[in-house]
Amino acid sequence: MNKIANKTACLAAVVSLTMLSGGTAIGQAAGGAAQAANTAMGFFITSVGKGDGGNLGGLAGADAHCQQLATAAGHGNRAWAAYLSTQAVGNTAAVNAKDRIGTGPWYNQKGVLIAANVNTLHAPGNITKATALNEKGDLVNGRGDTPNTHDILTGTQLDGTAFAAGTDRTCNNWTSNTTGGAMMGHHDLQGNNTANYWNFSHASNGCTQQNVMQGGGAGLFYCFARQ
Repeated sequence: MNKIANKTACLAAVVSLTMLSGGTAIGQAAGGAAQAANTAMGFFITSVGKGDGGNLGGLAGADAHCQQLATAAGHGNRAWAAYLSTQAVGNTAAVNAKDRIGTGPWYNQKGVLIAANVNTLHAPGNITKATALNEKGDLVNGRGDTPNTHDILTGTQLDGTAFAAGTDRTCNNWTSNTTGGAMMGHHDLQGNNTANYWNFSHASNGCTQQNVMQGGGAGLFYCFARQ
């Protein structure tokens, strides 16, 4: 009986060891996959705008544009959101850009860390001309390039929150291609004598496509993976 018991104990030990080894291998593989997914592209500047000035079709239209470009670049498996704020109108509350982009971390198309979380993104993160690539991994023209397209639509204050109701800084919450104005950031951090932040620099002179392009824009905006 002792021999049988010993054999049974040995067999159980072998099975346990095998399961442990397998579990470790599986765990390592899962960890590696999670890390690979974590460092996949989670941020880009749109390679093209919507072409209708400040009318992006609202937040939903802007998000759809981000999703379409990301899908074409092979990253459609993530949920994408435009970094845009909207202002309060009547009973409709304002929306803060920082609250709609997930929790991070976010990497660009080349795997460079942009920010670990929302707080570091606005501290002010690692968005520069060298890192703020489009979904194809290309640099976006800045000050000194032809054409200059460093004006990025945000409608947002420096801390990622919406402007108070009143003066339009979001082209009527991204539905106007005529009246209003839009706050823009400079992805290259250059060009303004006062503020040159990636999400906050100056307002446009209007919401037409010509207004948006005047002085160095193309109606481009930032996209973040929120999942």
